[in-house]
Amino acid sequence: MAEMKNRKITFFIALTLFAQESTWNFYDNQVPVLLREHVTSAALVGALMGMDNLLGIFIQPWIGHRSDNTRTRWGRRIPYLAVGMPLAALLFVFLPWTTSAAMLIAVMVGYALVANTMRPLAESLVPDFIAPGRRSRANAVVKIAAALTIIVASLISLLVVDDHPRASFAIPAAILLIVTAVIVVKVRDSRSPAYQEALAEDATAGPGAARVPFRQVITELVTDPDRRRLLLLLTVMLFGGAWFASRSLITPYGMEALGLTRGEAGGLTLPSGIAYVIAAYPVALLAERFGRLRTMAAGMAVFAAAMAAGSVVQTATATVVVFCVAAVGAAAFLINAAVVLWNLAPSSRVLGTYTGLYAVTWYLGGFGGPALVGGVVDLAGWRTMLFDIAVLAVLAILVVVRLGRLQSRAETPILK
Repeated sequence: MAEMKNRKITFFIALTLFAQESTWNFYDNQVPVLLREHVTSAALVGALMGMDNLLGIFIQPWIGHRSDNTRTRWGRRIPYLAVGMPLAALLFVFLPWTTSAAMLIAVMVGYALVANTMRPLAESLVPDFIAPGRRSRANAVVKIAAALTIIVASLISLLVVDDHPRASFAIPAAILLIVTAVIVVKVRDSRSPAYQEALAEDATAGPGAARVPFRQVITELVTDPDRRRLLLLLTVMLFGGAWFASRSLITPYGMEALGLTRGEAGGLTLPSGIAYVIAAYPVALLAERFGRLRTMAAGMAVFAAAMAAGSVVQTATATVVVFCVAAVGAAAFLINAAVVLWNLAPSSRVLGTYTGLYAVTWYLGGFGGPALVGGVVDLAGWRTMLFDIAVLAVLAILVVVRLGRLQSRAETPILK
């Protein structure tokens, strides 16, 4: 019975992330081309595409912390999702109808502000409902759903964008609206084990101490002699830079370095989405057997090696193969990194805040990575882009190796 409940709630969480990531992946595929109608610098395009990640640095920990301290009969996450997801859909549809750089950037900012509040809320439902020992598998299912949106975005690019560039934006927005209705009816996170634990901790702490201040969470994280959480967050930031650079700049890379059309370049990631989906659940099982840190490090090494190889053989076919291999490596990291941080969280009352902290470092990398790689592209040309991404991934590997050494000396194997 419990297993059936886990599967059911995992499905609804996965559906929520699928809807949200449908808009984000299509955003990454096609908004750079909208920007290039007004902006010529690759570094500026990369910086503007990373802007949503910069906003996420401030918004996601705030909304995660706010939801942690929210108590309603609907729970602490669903009330925000019910309002924010439809508003994000409305702003998303308006993106291709902008007529100037200023208007486009304004709508991008509006969409990023709203959509960024939704991400940590949906992701926090995993540790809210799923016990620590099963979180990798549940997160794998959620990530598979998110990965399927890469395929969705690529298919829309291949089949719709060239003929209907504006109408194509309505497809991900419609998915977002439909899923909002489903989760509002089907999900009550007030029934989740973590929410019930938080209520129990509230009662124990007393009325004056029921709310956990954000400063207290950060102070505990920074002053704790155990540095594993900080090193993990640094790894997330570095690999986030590599990952987002590979996603945000792939369409102009395909057009400039490989001579593809806009639609063809946007479809380069389609097979890699399939590879990611196939790899996601197996890497969760591998992490349970060999350890999450080993699995993450091996995955990042595969990602870096694939990017380096792609810089040597630059054809459309080779790029597709490279991204497939890289997606398998990235899956090993993306499935397990958030689970490690959730399992290191000191209380059920701060799970949303920790999801937000994960997002801070992920999107710090997401803001800096595309801008940094774009800057190198301005200096050295588009043909160096994949090698530059590989360098960022190698830096992330060095940090996680240090983290692994600390873990081997830890008395409690929390990361297992």
